[in-house]
Parts: sequence; C-alpha cells; structure tokens
Amino acid sequence: MSREKGIVSAAPQDADLQFEAALRPRRLDDFTGQPKLKEILKIAVQAARERGEAMDHVLLHGPPGLGKTTLANIIAQELEVAFDQTSGPVLQKKLDLTGILSNIRDRQVFFIDEVHRLMMDVEEMLYSALEDFRVDILIGQGPGARTHSLPIPRFTAIAATTRQGLVSAPMRGRFGLVLRLNHYDAEEMTRIVVRSASMLGMSIDAQGAEEIARRSRGTPRIGNRLLRRVRDYAQVRARGKVDLKVAQDALDLLEVDRHGLDETDQKIMTTLLQKFGGGPVGLNTLAASVDEQPDTVEEVYEPYLIQLGFLDRTPRGRMATLGAFEYFKVPRPGFGGQGSLFQ
Repeated sequence: MSREKGIVSAAPQDADLQFEAALRPRRLDDFTGQPKLKEILKIAVQAARERGEAMDHVLLHGPPGLGKTTLANIIAQELEVAFDQTSGPVLQKKLDLTGILSNIRDRQVFFIDEVHRLMMDVEEMLYSALEDFRVDILIGQGPGARTHSLPIPRFTAIAATTRQGLVSAPMRGRFGLVLRLNHYDAEEMTRIVVRSASMLGMSIDAQGAEEIARRSRGTPRIGNRLLRRVRDYAQVRARGKVDLKVAQDALDLLEVDRHGLDETDQKIMTTLLQKFGGGPVGLNTLAASVDEQPDTVEEVYEPYLIQLGFLDRTPRGRMATLGAFEYFKVPRPGFGGQGSLFQ
C-alpha cells in the first residue's frame, strides 16, 4: 500500500469530497463535539423557525477540516430551506455575485466558503445584500450611468474562513453570530471514527477506533481519511477486521506517528532540532531547508506543532521546546559531553 501524500493535512482533497458527503451528519443532534456552538445554533434555529423568519447571518471560523461546511448544510436542513453554496475564489466579479443573489429564495441558506478570499469590490457589493437585502446594480456608463437598487428576499448567509484575521471588520460586523470551531478531543474523535466506520459497514473494535482517533490531530477530515486507509489495509491483510494491532500496523505503514505527525512534520522538527540546534531560525530558512513553501509551513504544519508544544514562534524566529528534544530523542545543545557555557 503506497503512502498517500498529505494524508494528515486538513486541506480537502478531491478524493475526500464524495466520501465526506456520505458521512456528514444531517442534524445538530448527530453532530459530534462543539457543544457550546451547537447550543447557540439550536437556539437561533428554533427562534427563527418559530418566527417564520430568516436566521441571523453566521460566520464560522477555525482550522480546516473541523466541519464548517457540514454545519452550514445542517443549518439549512434544520431550517427546512434551500441551500446554495459558493466560495470566495469563485466570485471574481460583481456580475457573478449579482447572478447568484438575484436568484436567491426567501429564507434560504447561502453558504460562502473561504470568505476571506473575496475580491474587495465583490465584498463591498455583498455588504448591502447582507445588511439591507438589496443589490445595487450600475446601469449605463459615463455621465448617464445610474444605480438601480434591486430588492432580494431575506436570506441567511453563512460564511466560513480558516483565517478570521483576514476577514475585514466591515464584513465581520454584518454577521449576527461569529462562532469558532475548535479541535476535537480524543473521546469526541473516537465517537466520530466509530460512527464513520458504522456507516461504512466496517468491523472495528474500541481500541482500534481509539488508535485512529489519537492520530487524527483532532480533525474529523483527517480521521475519516485515515479510516479509509486502515479499511484498505484491513481488507487486504486482516480479513476486514480492525483491532488495535491492525490500526497500529496500518498507520505505521503510512508513517503517521502516535501524535498524528507525518513525514513532513517530522522532517521540519528534526531539521530544526539537528541542523539548527533547536533555533531560533527564520521561517524562510526553515522552509527552504525542508523544501516547502513558507506559507505551507506556517499555515499547514506549524499550528499543530505549536498545539502539541513542540514549537514556539518568537520574535527571533522558530524555536523547538524542551518537549520536542525529548520526544524526538535529540540531545540539547550544551547538554552533551562538553557542557554548556554556564556550567
């Protein structure tokens, strides 16, 4: 079985789309984790339904793979209204947004993924739609040009972003609910893995599910992706049954360690520890040393390494923590045979 590149990256892959769609919960009660967020949404949905109105606009933010798109679908299901979906990179011109908004239906859910990547002129056009439920269209050119205001039905906009800091203040201010999704703990991830395995008709015991959950970086998308690979391994090598040993053997073959670190994560840390003595080292230098783009290192790999307590971002550069030296079994500089400067 060949190792799938980027298997523990939370970024969506083409192979994930159909697989994830089949496993997505349809109701808030079926959604695992995020208890506070779910309670807020339940109240907002019930209040909107009792009043017969569109729900407040919702901005969902947090790391990729935690269920923002799933929650948008669930809200539409709970409200029993139509669902329409687009993304920031797709809306390149005002005309694109005008076409979508002119066909919007009463109380429907309009989902915008990666909202932080909207073009500025498109974003400004969206302001009036979110706040005043109208679209301003420019008719004609030059001195004879005039603006026509087209009213649209009241609807619920749900926007998702992995980088809330890049969403402008005027845009954030037009959302009544701004909710953050956090990584899932081991117990929640285990329930997600068990549920997905059940929907796939897999035979898996509690220890096998816990092992997959432990290496999933607290991210359902990664957990489901690992589950697919373990299912393949079990089908070929273990007659389709997943227990602790089968899960460990499959994940070890994929080079995903007990913390969910893959080959690139380990390469970043061992380079920082061994080549640069634990730092500090600049982002560009570290990225060049591991043959990755600086943006990829900063946005994809570093957050989880920081969360584990292996890496620190400092004004002088990236530095490894004491826990990283211990976990990767690399001697700390100055603590070898020669001693440190202050000894």
